[in-house]
Amino acid sequence: MGWIHPDISLEEMMKLIEGFVDILVLASGYQSSGLLAHWDSDNIKRAFQWALFFENVFRRLSSLDAYQESIQELDAALSEMTSHPSFPQGLAHLSSVTLRRARSFLSEHLLHNLPLRDSHLRAVITAIVEMDLSDLSQTEHDCLNAYLNNLTLQSRICMRDTSTSSPDLTPTVQTEKSGTDNFTKIALHELFRRQSSVSCVSVIEEGLDVLSNAMRHSSRTDSESSLFREQMNHETVPALLRSADALVDVVTWNRWKSRAFSYFLDKRTIRMVSGASLIFSDANAQWKKVFGQLHISDKSSKNDLHQAIELLLLGSIASRWNCIIEHLMSASYDSVTISKQYHVLANSVFEISQSSHQIEEIKKSKEGGILDYLMGLLGGQIHLLWKSSPALAAVSLPFWPTLFRLYLSEIEIQFKGKPSMIRCCSCIQDRNEHKDCELAERIWCLYIFHVCGSQIINGACGA
Repeated sequence: MGWIHPDISLEEMMKLIEGFVDILVLASGYQSSGLLAHWDSDNIKRAFQWALFFENVFRRLSSLDAYQESIQELDAALSEMTSHPSFPQGLAHLSSVTLRRARSFLSEHLLHNLPLRDSHLRAVITAIVEMDLSDLSQTEHDCLNAYLNNLTLQSRICMRDTSTSSPDLTPTVQTEKSGTDNFTKIALHELFRRQSSVSCVSVIEEGLDVLSNAMRHSSRTDSESSLFREQMNHETVPALLRSADALVDVVTWNRWKSRAFSYFLDKRTIRMVSGASLIFSDANAQWKKVFGQLHISDKSSKNDLHQAIELLLLGSIASRWNCIIEHLMSASYDSVTISKQYHVLANSVFEISQSSHQIEEIKKSKEGGILDYLMGLLGGQIHLLWKSSPALAAVSLPFWPTLFRLYLSEIEIQFKGKPSMIRCCSCIQDRNEHKDCELAERIWCLYIFHVCGSQIINGACGA
């Protein structure tokens, strides 16, 4: 039978839902142009009235057996709409069930998905209070006193529920009850959920600080104990002098390891990799469209260009993040000299030979698509990668052979002191070996991840 609603056709209903989707996108905080979306209380009221309309329609449809096929027909149409590449991925789970709690769904987007500015929160609170007072005035003589009594009770319930449930497990609002909940109750529930989520994020950030500091302390302790054992194993003065060279190597090794950890565990990096994971979870055409709208090129401000490069590199390793941290934690001191590490890496270039089929497979992967886009953004200016963390470049670039070869070529140019657009150290001019310089650190990072952790580059790690 399909859609049989007497008052509205399926096509008309879908057009109304598409309009509601536009409202939800704006409720998330940003316009399609990327500018902030500004909401006042009047527009918030209109948005909630639309949400209430969908709740009433779909609650009525779901309560009658005669309309079950209509709901199935609508869900099929919604599935087709949400599967379109241009549809907002954050709303991909939109369905008749979602629309039965449309006010809660709208509240989530208004209160969770943007920096909660004072003016925005004030507009939301003003709108919900005015709407609830208007509803109460129809049944209560003293609507203000009735509202305050309800508010006190609802605050206690929300505080109790939030304190006994994790933010991820707390239901937004029960579907069957959502029709009887007032606007204030729905908004309070979302505000308490937001507060709980913020508290969890704060705890995680504190934990990251503790872990980062512990790794720095561990690196210093390892250096001291390694040096002590080195000295105890040598008796002659020349040998002790040689151990002094090892002293520099061990301290430098641990400093580079600590620096890599500091980058990967930095709050800014965590936020960026989280954002990159979200951006690149979308279809290639969608995230490329987003980057295209930013108009980033070599003529852009240097800061914008470098941030875009960093975001792309982080996006290419987001799925391997835990493996990368685990590998770095397990890496122990290796006495291989920088010169030896360089030659091992140089020889590895000749071992990289993919068939055209393998290259196409890499391009089809999410990581390959990201690094292929980065290749186009760089436009052959490989020196731009020198603004990125040595550890980030080392763990991301080997996945894409062409980019990896270019990066190693630039390292070779600098290692041998040939003319280059950049010069990261003066070791060659000073007739010194590359031991404690930026170039040595980049070689070390590549050796640790590409040679000692090839399973990380290939996207696999132990359980």
